[in-house]
Amino acid sequence: MLARILHGAAQRFGDRPAIVRPDGAPCGFAELEERVEARANALASVDVVEGSRVALAIASDLDYVVTYLAAARLGATTAGINPSLAVPEQERLVAHLTPTLLVADHPIDAAGCGRTTPENLARLDDHSTPPRELDEVPERAVAIVYTSGTTGTPKGAVFRNRQFRAICDIDLGEGWESNPPIGGPLVASTQLAHVGMMTKLAWYLHTGCTLHLISRWRADDVLRLVAAERISTLGVIAPQLALMLRSALMDELDLRCVERIIAGGAASPPALVREARERFGARYSIRYSSTESGGVGLATSWDAPDDEALWTIGRPRPGVEARIVDSDGADVAAGRVGELVLRSAATCDGYWNDPAATDEVLRDGWLHTADLARFDAAGCVRLAGRRREMYIRGGYNVAPADVEAVLGDHPAVASIAIAPRPDPVMGEIGVAVVVAQSDERPTLASLRAFGAERLARWKLPEDLVVVDELPLTPMHKPDRRRLAELANANANANANGDDVGRADSA
Repeated sequence: MLARILHGAAQRFGDRPAIVRPDGAPCGFAELEERVEARANALASVDVVEGSRVALAIASDLDYVVTYLAAARLGATTAGINPSLAVPEQERLVAHLTPTLLVADHPIDAAGCGRTTPENLARLDDHSTPPRELDEVPERAVAIVYTSGTTGTPKGAVFRNRQFRAICDIDLGEGWESNPPIGGPLVASTQLAHVGMMTKLAWYLHTGCTLHLISRWRADDVLRLVAAERISTLGVIAPQLALMLRSALMDELDLRCVERIIAGGAASPPALVREARERFGARYSIRYSSTESGGVGLATSWDAPDDEALWTIGRPRPGVEARIVDSDGADVAAGRVGELVLRSAATCDGYWNDPAATDEVLRDGWLHTADLARFDAAGCVRLAGRRREMYIRGGYNVAPADVEAVLGDHPAVASIAIAPRPDPVMGEIGVAVVVAQSDERPTLASLRAFGAERLARWKLPEDLVVVDELPLTPMHKPDRRRLAELANANANANANGDDVGRADSA
């Protein structure tokens, strides 16, 4: 499907920029197709064929897009490895995927698979003969998208051609193939390995969007880009928007071009929605989805009254069904809290090489989100917390056990638990609740430095509480409720020396 859509876009849009690299260099639609054809030949020369798995552990640049599309051109399946992960975390994903080929721009231990670099592939690019055309098979797997923070075995959501088509149906509406809307410039607010890039690239190409890639997301840089390119639809993770609103450039740049703000990936606090609508003069839609849902789910309407726009995640989008169920899977009454479950043709097939985890999340055709919610009187969904312990920091999932396993080895830590705390910018942050090994108490800086080589930055704690003992349940497990209370009680106590610290939230 991706190859066919790219070919159609190249025919319609020609030299119009499809991708703008972080350095500002554009790549037109026709040039993009030429690069993809040559890269497909290069991949074929290193034994990538229909059914192969290709892992991309490279920066979110043009090479990523070209290699992904080239793998799809050959009928191979691509998995992106988020470069923001620490190298041991990346290696864990590669080991789980067991790819046919690993394309990496930095050293990664990947025994048992072929490996190359973007530079080596570029030298093999062959423009002479287009690869053999493949029939578009609905069941052919196109992408494996890894969730951003997991415990135990990594979880990679599998998406096939039929899910890609369903995502286009939901995002673009009926008639998108014969009468597609024409897109404008967009900012890639996430790494290309994210579900919002991997599964939606098809319709970005189909509608002629110009996708601006950025090497590292910074509020000032994005605001300058929005103003310079007159970007009308701003797609962001809610904490990114909070950082933009804190920038002095909000009052210096002409940002009247922004007409619509789409915010997902993390909760949008009511104060954030109000301020963003007022200062940008734009309409605001909260989007609720997940990796497993294909990046589509619920949304607040553009012209929603405040009761919906500020306090809910809206209603299911066309093509998506939502229910609130009890522990037995039965619907609960309106106003009662239960688990939010979703169903659509865009939902992933399950997790790569993990039938047990698949059976846990996909039951009777419904995707179990582990989020607690209720329907209000207007039929909108209001979130009420999460069933599991995972929290979301700046759009990324963080599992406390992942962080605890690493920081528990710190020489000054006897025991540790990570508790989430609400944050006005990041949505939630992690607070380390620590029992010291001796009189020498750990500092927040030392914990973060210790964990930096094995954990992604967003997983590192941003505050520290030192206690005599961790609160436990009667079953001798960490009492997550009490830990959260400790984290929240400490929120205004950041002047207590080494017992407390606050990290840079950028």
